[in-house]
Amino acid sequence: MDDKITIIEGPPPIFEAVNDGWAMGLNEGPNFSIPLLTRLRTFNGPALVERCYRAWHQHTNIHLHYRNELGLEQTAPIAAARNVETPDGHMLLLWVYLDSDKVELEFDSGDDDSAEDGLE
Repeated sequence: MDDKITIIEGPPPIFEAVNDGWAMGLNEGPNFSIPLLTRLRTFNGPALVERCYRAWHQHTNIHLHYRNELGLEQTAPIAAARNVETPDGHMLLLWVYLDSDKVELEFDSGDDDSAEDGLE
């Protein structure tokens, strides 16, 4: 059964915080999960999106299977998927959920550090 999308090679995925209302609205259940977005280059994005749609149509879950920074295998349930064609090939956008107790978010204030260079 194709109940997962596996990252075979390359670095661990980078997860971005999602503030879209529709993604936050999908968070139902007894545990609080954080919706995150990851962008993955792939050879055949449409086939992977189709795999997700088939799983959801059959009312089953599909997960992203990857190795974290320590090399440990992890999975994350996929809530939504989209393929985007770029000049470099297919880019798979996956919205996943991770348990809030396992996620440490980093925030970029958007301030440029160079603005502080003139201060003493």
